[in-house]
Amino acid sequence: MISIAVSSQKGGVGKTTVSINLAHAFARAGFRTLLVDADPQGSVGLSLTRQSRLLSGFYDYLADPGIPFERLLVPTRLDTFSLVASGQAGDYEVGGAPTGASLSRVRSFLRTVEARDFDICLIDTPAGLFGLTADVICSSDAVLVPQQAEPLGIRSVPKMLEGLNRLRVIHPGLAVLGVVLTMVQQNMEESRESVIALRNLLPEELLLRTLVPRDPLFVKASARGLPIGVMEEGTGALAVFDSLRSEIEAKLNITSKAAQVG
Repeated sequence: MISIAVSSQKGGVGKTTVSINLAHAFARAGFRTLLVDADPQGSVGLSLTRQSRLLSGFYDYLADPGIPFERLLVPTRLDTFSLVASGQAGDYEVGGAPTGASLSRVRSFLRTVEARDFDICLIDTPAGLFGLTADVICSSDAVLVPQQAEPLGIRSVPKMLEGLNRLRVIHPGLAVLGVVLTMVQQNMEESRESVIALRNLLPEELLLRTLVPRDPLFVKASARGLPIGVMEEGTGALAVFDSLRSEIEAKLNITSKAAQVG
């Protein structure tokens, strides 16, 4: 199993949108995919199932690792795509530095997921690089960094990457997949310039080629509890997230089940 933490320096950059739609793209490609909502705000759950506030989930497992995993698992209409909501135990410590006990429980959770024969586990984390997010990153195989294509946000990217390099001291095997630019508006000069600025700032291997546009369909999809690709008008979004999935597959040297069959 490949575990991927989806993390950002600050909130509001499209992290949950990327997590949901990238997980859906992996599932459509034949990977048995689990999307875990590790953000106490429960954004993934609220986007995909209105009952998420009532479900046991990730934080409940951290509070009590003896909880049956099947109680956490939420199936979707796509048999290769399942969810784990954030859960009820919201008093789990999300701040501070990674600790042995916290790391142990997150890693235990991921071993439990792997034992259920999932191929991909995507984890939507709280913003920042401390506490629970650091625990998740230091337990995952890889990390993906969504970043809004706007001038102020671009300036924070080097700090985010420096923070990830510090976490690699704890977890040397961590693969930094790079930055994926979100909320790109090709009709706005500042957004276009932000894309160019980041391309000039980062090594080529740290900036993914796929650009995620700002699209009102993301809001409509969330209101209906669906990935955008399921919407009738979502063909373009399907292509965007299939492109992002393909880039990540190449970086991790994995092959989609559809390609294997072909």
